[in-house]
Amino acid sequence: MNLFGVMDISASALQAERVRAEVVAANMANSETTRTADGGPYRRQHVVFQQAGGDGFAASLLGEGSPLNGGAGSASGALMTAGSGLGFGTSVPTGGVEVAGVLSDQSAPLERYDPQHPDAGPDGYVAYPDINPLTEMVDLMGATRSYGLNATAVQAEKNMVTSSLEILK
Repeated sequence: MNLFGVMDISASALQAERVRAEVVAANMANSETTRTADGGPYRRQHVVFQQAGGDGFAASLLGEGSPLNGGAGSASGALMTAGSGLGFGTSVPTGGVEVAGVLSDQSAPLERYDPQHPDAGPDGYVAYPDINPLTEMVDLMGATRSYGLNATAVQAEKNMVTSSLEILK
Protein backbone atom coordinates (compact mmCIF):
# COMPACT_ATOMS: atom_id res chain seq x y z
CA MET A 1 0.00 0.00 0.00
CA ASN A 2 1.37 3.41 -0.87
CA LEU A 3 1.75 6.26 1.56
CA PHE A 4 -1.56 7.82 0.66
CA GLY A 5 -3.48 4.53 0.49
CA VAL A 6 -4.94 5.01 3.96
CA MET A 7 -6.21 8.43 2.94
CA ASP A 8 -7.79 6.95 -0.20
CA ILE A 9 -9.54 4.25 1.82
CA SER A 10 -10.81 6.75 4.37
CA ALA A 11 -11.99 9.08 1.60
CA SER A 12 -14.00 6.27 0.02
CA ALA A 13 -15.54 5.48 3.40
CA LEU A 14 -16.41 9.15 3.93
CA GLN A 15 -18.25 9.20 0.60
CA ALA A 16 -20.09 5.96 1.36
CA GLU A 17 -21.15 7.08 4.84
CA ARG A 18 -22.37 10.39 3.45
CA VAL A 19 -24.67 8.48 1.09
CA ARG A 20 -25.84 6.33 4.01
CA ALA A 21 -26.68 9.44 6.07
CA GLU A 22 -28.55 10.99 3.13
CA VAL A 23 -30.63 7.84 2.66
CA VAL A 24 -31.49 7.76 6.37
CA ALA A 25 -32.51 11.43 6.19
CA ALA A 26 -34.74 10.66 3.19
CA ASN A 27 -36.31 7.76 5.09
CA MET A 28 -37.07 9.98 8.06
CA ALA A 29 -38.44 12.77 5.88
CA ASN A 30 -40.79 10.36 4.08
CA SER A 31 -41.93 8.33 7.09
CA GLU A 32 -45.51 9.62 6.67
CA THR A 33 -45.62 9.71 2.84
CA THR A 34 -48.63 7.69 1.75
CA ARG A 35 -48.48 8.41 -1.98
CA THR A 36 -45.45 8.49 -4.27
CA ALA A 37 -45.10 8.82 -8.04
CA ASP A 38 -45.44 5.02 -8.19
CA GLY A 39 -48.84 5.28 -6.50
CA GLY A 40 -48.10 3.50 -3.22
CA PRO A 41 -46.54 4.55 0.06
CA TYR A 42 -42.85 5.44 0.27
CA ARG A 43 -40.55 2.43 0.61
CA ARG A 44 -37.70 2.51 3.11
CA GLN A 45 -34.30 2.57 1.41
CA HIS A 46 -31.23 0.53 2.43
CA VAL A 47 -27.63 1.27 1.42
CA VAL A 48 -25.45 -1.70 0.49
CA PHE A 49 -21.66 -1.35 0.68
CA GLN A 50 -19.04 -3.44 -1.06
CA GLN A 51 -15.27 -3.57 -1.25
CA ALA A 52 -13.82 -1.22 -3.85
CA GLY A 53 -10.79 -2.30 -5.83
CA GLY A 54 -7.89 -4.37 -4.58
CA ASP A 55 -7.87 -8.02 -3.63
CA GLY A 56 -8.82 -7.64 -0.01
CA PHE A 57 -7.20 -6.70 3.26
CA ALA A 58 -4.90 -9.73 3.52
CA ALA A 59 -3.57 -9.17 0.00
CA SER A 60 -2.91 -5.52 0.81
CA LEU A 61 -0.93 -6.48 3.90
CA LEU A 62 1.12 -9.03 1.99
CA GLY A 63 1.58 -6.74 -0.99
CA GLU A 64 0.26 -9.36 -3.40
CA GLY A 65 -0.36 -8.07 -6.89
CA SER A 66 1.60 -4.91 -6.17
CA PRO A 67 3.88 -3.43 -8.81
CA LEU A 68 6.31 -2.73 -5.98
CA ASN A 69 7.09 -6.37 -5.28
CA GLY A 70 6.90 -7.79 -8.79
CA GLY A 71 3.40 -9.21 -8.31
CA ALA A 72 0.67 -9.66 -10.88
CA GLY A 73 0.02 -5.92 -11.06
CA SER A 74 3.61 -5.25 -12.12
CA ALA A 75 4.18 -4.09 -15.66
CA SER A 76 7.80 -5.17 -15.81
CA GLY A 77 8.08 -7.60 -12.92
CA ALA A 78 11.03 -5.59 -11.56
CA LEU A 79 11.78 -5.68 -7.85
CA MET A 80 11.22 -2.66 -5.67
CA THR A 81 14.06 -0.20 -6.06
CA ALA A 82 15.74 1.73 -3.28
CA GLY A 83 13.86 4.91 -2.52
CA SER A 84 10.50 3.59 -3.69
CA GLY A 85 9.60 2.05 -0.33
CA LEU A 86 7.39 4.98 0.62
CA GLY A 87 5.10 4.30 -2.29
CA PHE A 88 5.13 7.81 -3.79
CA GLY A 89 3.84 7.88 -7.33
CA THR A 90 2.60 4.30 -7.39
CA SER A 91 -0.80 3.25 -8.63
CA VAL A 92 -1.46 0.24 -6.46
CA PRO A 93 -5.18 -0.44 -6.03
CA THR A 94 -5.84 0.37 -2.41
CA GLY A 95 -9.29 -1.04 -1.80
CA GLY A 96 -11.76 0.88 0.28
CA VAL A 97 -15.52 0.85 0.24
CA GLU A 98 -18.14 1.91 -2.26
CA VAL A 99 -21.90 1.98 -2.45
CA ALA A 100 -23.04 -1.13 -4.30
CA GLY A 101 -26.58 0.14 -4.45
CA VAL A 102 -29.59 1.54 -2.67
CA LEU A 103 -32.32 -1.03 -2.28
CA SER A 104 -36.00 -0.54 -1.50
CA ASP A 105 -37.44 -2.41 1.45
CA GLN A 106 -40.01 -4.92 0.24
CA SER A 107 -41.83 -5.33 3.56
CA ALA A 108 -45.56 -4.71 3.64
CA PRO A 109 -46.68 -1.18 4.49
CA LEU A 110 -48.34 -0.45 7.81
CA GLU A 111 -52.12 -0.20 7.65
CA ARG A 112 -53.84 2.45 9.81
CA TYR A 113 -57.55 3.07 10.00
CA ASP A 114 -58.28 6.65 8.91
CA PRO A 115 -61.37 6.84 6.68
CA GLN A 116 -61.04 10.66 6.33
CA HIS A 117 -57.56 10.45 4.77
CA PRO A 118 -57.49 11.16 1.00
CA ASP A 119 -55.44 7.99 0.38
CA ALA A 120 -57.75 5.71 2.37
CA GLY A 121 -58.95 2.60 0.62
CA PRO A 122 -62.59 1.53 0.43
CA ASP A 123 -62.18 -0.19 3.81
CA GLY A 124 -60.92 3.06 5.43
CA TYR A 125 -57.31 1.90 5.90
CA VAL A 126 -54.32 3.95 4.75
CA ALA A 127 -50.98 2.34 3.81
CA TYR A 128 -48.04 4.04 5.55
CA PRO A 129 -44.33 3.30 5.06
CA ASP A 130 -42.86 0.71 7.43
CA ILE A 131 -40.25 3.09 8.87
CA ASN A 132 -39.22 2.88 12.52
CA PRO A 133 -37.72 6.21 13.67
CA LEU A 134 -35.62 4.40 16.29
CA THR A 135 -34.01 2.17 13.64
CA GLU A 136 -33.35 5.17 11.44
CA MET A 137 -31.73 7.10 14.29
CA VAL A 138 -29.46 4.15 15.11
CA ASP A 139 -28.46 3.96 11.42
CA LEU A 140 -27.79 7.70 11.40
CA MET A 141 -25.70 7.49 14.56
CA GLY A 142 -23.68 4.66 13.04
CA ALA A 143 -23.10 6.62 9.83
CA THR A 144 -22.14 9.73 11.79
CA ARG A 145 -19.74 7.83 14.03
CA SER A 146 -18.12 6.05 11.09
CA TYR A 147 -17.79 9.33 9.21
CA GLY A 148 -16.14 10.96 12.21
CA LEU A 149 -13.71 8.08 12.72
CA ASN A 150 -12.65 8.16 9.07
CA ALA A 151 -12.19 11.93 9.22
CA THR A 152 -9.98 11.39 12.29
CA ALA A 153 -7.93 8.80 10.38
CA VAL A 154 -7.39 11.28 7.54
CA GLN A 155 -6.30 13.94 10.03
CA ALA A 156 -3.94 11.51 11.79
CA GLU A 157 -2.30 10.60 8.48
CA LYS A 158 -1.93 14.26 7.58
CA ASN A 159 -0.22 14.83 10.94
CA MET A 160 2.12 11.87 10.33
CA VAL A 161 3.08 13.17 6.89
CA THR A 162 3.67 16.65 8.31
CA SER A 163 5.81 15.22 11.12
CA SER A 164 7.81 13.18 8.62
CA LEU A 165 8.46 16.26 6.53
CA GLU A 166 9.53 18.18 9.65
CA ILE A 167 12.07 15.44 10.46
CA LEU A 168 13.53 15.76 6.96
CA LYS A 169 14.22 19.50 7.38
